[in-house]
Amino acid sequence: MDGNLLLILIFAGLAAFVFFRLFSVLGQKTGNEQPPPPMVSDRSDSNGAEDKVVSLPRREDAPDAVPAWGNDGPVGAGLTQISLADRSFDPDTFLAGARAAFEMIIEAFHKGQLEKVRPFLADDVYRSFAAAVADREKPAAEHTHSELIAVNGCEAVAAGMEGRTASITVRFESEQTEVVKDSEGRIVAGDLTRPLEVIDVWTFARDTRARDPNWQLVATRSPD
Repeated sequence: MDGNLLLILIFAGLAAFVFFRLFSVLGQKTGNEQPPPPMVSDRSDSNGAEDKVVSLPRREDAPDAVPAWGNDGPVGAGLTQISLADRSFDPDTFLAGARAAFEMIIEAFHKGQLEKVRPFLADDVYRSFAAAVADREKPAAEHTHSELIAVNGCEAVAAGMEGRTASITVRFESEQTEVVKDSEGRIVAGDLTRPLEVIDVWTFARDTRARDPNWQLVATRSPD
């Protein structure tokens, strides 16, 4: 009986020693452990309800963080540079905004109401447009009147980063009417029923570190 009790005590002591050694190894972090991979699933459970998956933030230097448009030539490479500097940037969203800005700015210019779009114009562009509006409104025997009918095309033709400033050049194709009226408002040249095809090339820019998400029109030119 005493011998059995002694064996039990010996085995208990060995078990305690082994447990202590295991705990001392497994219970400590060395700093080299790899975190468990996130669990992602697109399957549905037996009740048909979709699994709810929380998207984890990705490392900015991860290979799959490079946008899909990175191989679309020089323009795509420029758009990729911008997206790396500003993670909220999206080309489709930008072009939709550029188109809306084009329509608002052209309309404001034709109506001589540039103050409505002042935040979207760089100082040099605003002064140039304002000078053109002032010249147009001077007393004269004849005046030119224009109106935007439709925007048929909107395409990025250049993009890139200079320092922390992103710039994108957009080619707009639009239909606009242009007529010349005399001092009594009679049309002496042009036809309101026959819009003209107009090509404009505008460059927009934005400081990617600024809190203001708006882009500004910094240059305009005619197509090459």
